[in-house]
Amino acid sequence: MMHLQKVRRHFPVFFCVIFLGGTIRAEPVNWEIDSEHFSIAFEAGHIGYQSQLGLFLEAAGEFRFDVETLDLLSGRVEVQAGSIFTNNEDRDDHLRGRDFLNSRRHPLVLFEATGFLPNEERSGGELKGDLTLLGATHSITLDIKLNKMAKYPFGHRKETLGLSATAELDRSQWGMDYGVSNDMVGDTIKLRFEFEAFKK
Repeated sequence: MMHLQKVRRHFPVFFCVIFLGGTIRAEPVNWEIDSEHFSIAFEAGHIGYQSQLGLFLEAAGEFRFDVETLDLLSGRVEVQAGSIFTNNEDRDDHLRGRDFLNSRRHPLVLFEATGFLPNEERSGGELKGDLTLLGATHSITLDIKLNKMAKYPFGHRKETLGLSATAELDRSQWGMDYGVSNDMVGDTIKLRFEFEAFKK
C-alpha cells in the first residue's frame, strides 16, 4: 500500500482511495470551517440592468462527515446577517433593514444540513438542508463539489477538505418580497460558497 505521505503528495490517487471506497478505512469526524477561507457570495437582479453582487463577511460552521462513505451526519452554518457587503454603505444599510434582512431582529441566517446525496462520480453531490431566514424555515438544495482533501501544507497542517457549493432560492418564500412585484429587485438569489474545513 502506498505510504500515506506519498498519497498526500499525489492527491488524485488519494482522492480515488478515499472517495471511491478503497482500502483505507475512515470514520465520521468533525470538521470545522476555516473562517479565513470561507466566502459567501450572492447575486440578485437590479431592475434588469445588471446583477448586483455581494458578500457576507462573517460566518462560521462545522459538520460531521465520513470521507469514505460520504455520509453527512450533521452540519450547521451561521451567517451574521449584518455582515452583508455590496461596496455601497447606503445600500448595505438598506439591506440590513426591515425591507430585507432585518438584521437587528434576526441577526443570524442559519443553515442546518439534513442529508447529502453523492453523485455517481463521487466527486460531489446534492446537499439538502433547512435555511432559517427572517424567522421562517424552508428547505433548500445546494450543488456540492468536493475539490480536495489533503494535509494542509503550512499553518495548522491538519487534514483539510476544500469544497465549492452553489444554490438558488426565491427570497419571497421567506417573506422578503421588497421590490419583487415591480421588478425593482430580483426575487431569485444566486448563492455561491467556497470554503476549507479542517479536521477537529
